[in-house]
Amino acid sequence: MFRKRPAPGGDELLARLGSLTTQARRHAELQRSRVELAVALQRGMLPGDMPTVPGIHLAVRYAPAFSGLNVGGDWYDAFVLPDGRVGLSVGDVQGHTIDAAAFMGQVRVGLRAMAAVTSDPGDLLARTNDLLLSLGGDLFATCTFMRLDPATGIVESARAGHTPCVWATADGRSGVSKDEGGPPLGVLEGMDYPVTRYRLTTGGVFVLLTDGVVEGPALPIEEGLDQVVRLAGIAAVAGLEAGSLAAAVIKNAERVGHEDDAAVLVVGHDGRDGPGRPGTP
Repeated sequence: MFRKRPAPGGDELLARLGSLTTQARRHAELQRSRVELAVALQRGMLPGDMPTVPGIHLAVRYAPAFSGLNVGGDWYDAFVLPDGRVGLSVGDVQGHTIDAAAFMGQVRVGLRAMAAVTSDPGDLLARTNDLLLSLGGDLFATCTFMRLDPATGIVESARAGHTPCVWATADGRSGVSKDEGGPPLGVLEGMDYPVTRYRLTTGGVFVLLTDGVVEGPALPIEEGLDQVVRLAGIAAVAGLEAGSLAAAVIKNAERVGHEDDAAVLVVGHDGRDGPGRPGTP
């Protein structure tokens, strides 16, 4: 015969509940520490201050992913090239793991290292692509790299499978870049990355961003880009600061419907126009 086990008393039940609560609290604290470590790792791999360039205003914003250890691999970067022009990059590594965040650091550093050899955007992406393939990893990255001449406002751009940038001018024109682009970095050997030339005119802006800003379950990429075009157009006509535009664009990421990370780099020009036709390509 089976003897019925006596029900636990009130003191015993409270002790069990207290033990379970303590275990849950410890697990939550451990998970929070892991998330904070992962986010700190990614933020530590992003550049600190943006370079100071006469006539050019740079502003960045970054919103991390917070789903467990689901950190992303988005990045932004800006640095002065040996010839005085400015290198600008924004990109996104496949996946949302600590490995993706570490790979992001490799790609960003690789772009800077290759810029000491060549600053031509197309050649730079091709060399970085070959470098990543030689490392033998299984991750890849999308990227846009631009070379800006502050004296003339000439912008040369190449894309590796990345979300196109948005432009706007002070006279009310705005749109999405239409450059051809090439495949993501780290996928195929011997790839070419076409270069497209633009003009950044007085009062104009370029907005470089990652897909976490404009695409998700609740927001198709076309609609997301249209919203950024509208924001950039308003900012250029109204003469808003680059930082204000960057803040408005990153807020757009709240509407995409997922927890992907997001990065924005805004480039504004308040210098005098050089010779040539202003505006779009």
